[in-house]
Amino acid sequence: MNAGIPHKQGSAALRGVLRHGHTLAGHTVWRVGGPGEQVYEPTDVDDLARFLRTLEADEPIFWLGLGSNVLVRDGGVRGTVILSNRLARDPERLDDDRVWVEAGVPCAKMARFCARNGLAGAEFLAGIPGTVGGALAMNAGAFGGETWALVESVQMIHRSGERRDRDPADFEIGYRRVQVPADEWFIAGVFQLQPGEAVLIEGRIRELLRARARTQPTGKRSCGSVFRNPQPQAAGRLIDACGLKGRRVGDAEVSDKHANFILNLGEARAHDIEALIDEVKAVVQREQGVRLTPEVRIIGQTNAPEDEGGSDD
Repeated sequence: MNAGIPHKQGSAALRGVLRHGHTLAGHTVWRVGGPGEQVYEPTDVDDLARFLRTLEADEPIFWLGLGSNVLVRDGGVRGTVILSNRLARDPERLDDDRVWVEAGVPCAKMARFCARNGLAGAEFLAGIPGTVGGALAMNAGAFGGETWALVESVQMIHRSGERRDRDPADFEIGYRRVQVPADEWFIAGVFQLQPGEAVLIEGRIRELLRARARTQPTGKRSCGSVFRNPQPQAAGRLIDACGLKGRRVGDAEVSDKHANFILNLGEARAHDIEALIDEVKAVVQREQGVRLTPEVRIIGQTNAPEDEGGSDD
């Protein structure tokens, strides 16, 4: 299927774009990773539902938003990858303190929308380099705020194409962890905020972004925090205590600004980054007695395909 050609399944035309062998590196902030066996970019939720109904019941499905919390291995991804960036209609204010936001909306856009509308509580999202769907999937948080503290309800889509509304009580939610029902994915959420003064909320966002810039390597090729903080300790401090700032594997480097960030200095491959992750885990386990758990999601095949031809990029 050529890039840019709408996919057709029988007599039902899908409005999105289907690609085979499409390189995923451009869809991740690390800019690494091999091809997706089948990659679909739906135009909206209705189109997504129609596409899901064309898949076999055992087809592996992976979702990519802004690619800020994922490492795609060099061998690429077998199965279907869904790009959710078009599931991003503008947020909608429902009433005095609630907003509706689609999964593909960047977290920073949601934070700014809430601020402009005089709604407080979502400021921490301004510094999270991902989408609302990703924030829901991992209970993303920063500066003392967590995504699910704001959630009133969510809308899911099942692999059958059926949409389902769910409440927080339907999920097991923890620190950077959400147990999601099998074969369901987030497509939107209703969030409850607190009324406030827009100018003060916007000022708070600026303060948080300045604090982030002082302590984190912003503007670099990085997925954000690589490891969960092993409460009550901080992963970055443990890594720093082991003298690992600046440690490199190929062009992958532990940031000297914040040790819980790994940077692609330009030519890193996914296997370099994963090797550095494994090395950091091993050293911290040996020297600090703490087993770090990756926050970043690692997907795909380790080995690159022998024949990289046939891509429609």
